[in-house]
Amino acid sequence: MSLHFCGKLPGQANTHSCHVGAVTLGGKSPVVVQSMTNTDTADAAATARQCFDLHQAGSELVRITVNTPEAAAAVPEIRQRLDDLNCPVPLIGDFHYNGHRLLADCPDCAQALAKYRINPGNVGFGQKKDAQFAAMIEFACRHEKPVRIGVNWGSLDQSVLARLMDENKQRRAPKSAAKIMREAMLASALESARQAESLGLPEQRVILSCKVSAAPDLIALYQALASRSRYALHLGLTEAGMGSRGIVASTAALSVLLQQGIGDTIRVSLTPEPGASRVKEVEVAQDILQSLGLRDFTPQVIACPGCGRTASVAFQELARQVQTFLRAQMSAWRGQYAGVERLRVAVMGCVVNGPGESRHAHIGISLPGAGETQVAPVYENGVKTATLKGERINAEFLEIIARYVARNYTPKEDSRS
Repeated sequence: MSLHFCGKLPGQANTHSCHVGAVTLGGKSPVVVQSMTNTDTADAAATARQCFDLHQAGSELVRITVNTPEAAAAVPEIRQRLDDLNCPVPLIGDFHYNGHRLLADCPDCAQALAKYRINPGNVGFGQKKDAQFAAMIEFACRHEKPVRIGVNWGSLDQSVLARLMDENKQRRAPKSAAKIMREAMLASALESARQAESLGLPEQRVILSCKVSAAPDLIALYQALASRSRYALHLGLTEAGMGSRGIVASTAALSVLLQQGIGDTIRVSLTPEPGASRVKEVEVAQDILQSLGLRDFTPQVIACPGCGRTASVAFQELARQVQTFLRAQMSAWRGQYAGVERLRVAVMGCVVNGPGESRHAHIGISLPGAGETQVAPVYENGVKTATLKGERINAEFLEIIARYVARNYTPKEDSRS
């Protein structure tokens, strides 16, 4: 059986606890999964529905774009629609360029949001920058909201970059442009955080992020950021890309940092296929945390990759059915059974590793490979309990899984007594 860690890995960076609605970031709290809508926020119904779907998939925080007066005016309605659906997910307002005006003109929006995201690279320019940044921090202080100061290398504060480049020219051995870029991002984040504190925002209500789209740069940035501050940290590879490329890049970067104990909340910024659901990025974020042993979200399926011994696609079809079945059942099981998210199910394709992997899992099945007797032994807690054969193997195995869960996991109402 795999080891199960509660909260964070040993050695997790010692960051301050930050409360975003009812969700806690930092300290010894588990790493939190978040996502972002891609609807027009002014369409309150569509945005609330996507927020609900993301939360149902496991997004514990949801960020929404607040870019126009219409979007700001819709935020209280979105919050109300979610409350009516009994969906408590905290909403984060993503502001660029005009956040100071939108918060001033729509105080109900300022109150309905659980957190503000400010990009110091475009909160304002020239002489207006400090005043507009201060205005947003003042709203956060007034409404007791945390703020994520989110630096992005695609919209980096050019005044900070120019200052550091000028300083670099005076060095006997100038640093590379890449190092200066990273230093500028760190300076923008940390200087903005200190400025927010000087304006009255408590250190515990500051979250920092420095997002880039290259994994090595992201790792270097956050290692430096973690060593220089105790702010809660938001991790994410920005513009990670589409499909397997985006998944692999995000996993490569985030896993290194999380394994080092760096990071309090994560987002996997995947480009969805046209018309595809937004929830894929939530599932990937959960898979990263669960693969590292940081959290458990849904039962794991250990499945055979296939080889010359697996003459049919039966094990592939069953593995897909089991995965789909478990995800669908978790919406009900999560509220019924304590610990069911740690269930491990093996679906194997031949006799070589099939029985062994099945015994190591909580419940497993070893399907027949090429030339093997057409029967499928089932193992529960290391003991063979059934042998399936015929056309109903798949359906019968799903029924066995459901019965196993009902027998082996404590109903939550009983656990409270």
